[in-house]
Amino acid sequence: MDTAKIHPPFKLPSLGYDYSALEPALDARTMEIHYTKHHQGYVDKLNAAREKSSVIKETALEDLLGDIESVPEEIRASVRNNGGGHYNHSLFWQIMSPDGMREPSGALKEAMESVWGGFDSFREALAAAAASQFGSGWAWLVLKGGQLAVYSTPNQDNPLMRGDYPLLGLDVWEHAYYLKYQNRRPDYIAAWWSAVDWAKAGERYEKKAG
Repeated sequence: MDTAKIHPPFKLPSLGYDYSALEPALDARTMEIHYTKHHQGYVDKLNAAREKSSVIKETALEDLLGDIESVPEEIRASVRNNGGGHYNHSLFWQIMSPDGMREPSGALKEAMESVWGGFDSFREALAAAAASQFGSGWAWLVLKGGQLAVYSTPNQDNPLMRGDYPLLGLDVWEHAYYLKYQNRRPDYIAAWWSAVDWAKAGERYEKKAG
């Protein structure tokens, strides 16, 4: 996802680790359902929308989402929801790892310190954005105008639709955590940090900011 855009026809990306690899933070059954049912569903519906319009048949997903208002109206909602779902989940799987670097380093760490004063303050900011997102949505660490920022988006919207570049996204749809955490979204958010691979987020930052 970092080296090339996501081009049609769209397909489920490789997860890169076992469903149980991120336990205890993310349980195996939730991971399996999330990946094979929810994410696959977004992919299938996005491909179906693509078949309805010759305008987008060869367009990369990032370009569609980055100019969502230019997508033909009859399929715009589907591209927004299902294309957003495909992109968001593809990034979500990628920035997690069972054996990744658990704190940022290098240029990303320095940028966090300049904005939030330190990693712990950044974590508080992202956790607050995730916990306060009403209903389904995502919390993001983004590059916005060359500077780091944190915010949330509803449903499957993402930073590309705002002209920003996502470095990391946290899924706070109930399907991401309900089997284990039920309505305890803050507990899920707190546990999720142990699955983040900051080396991958740092690579994204250096690629875009450098």
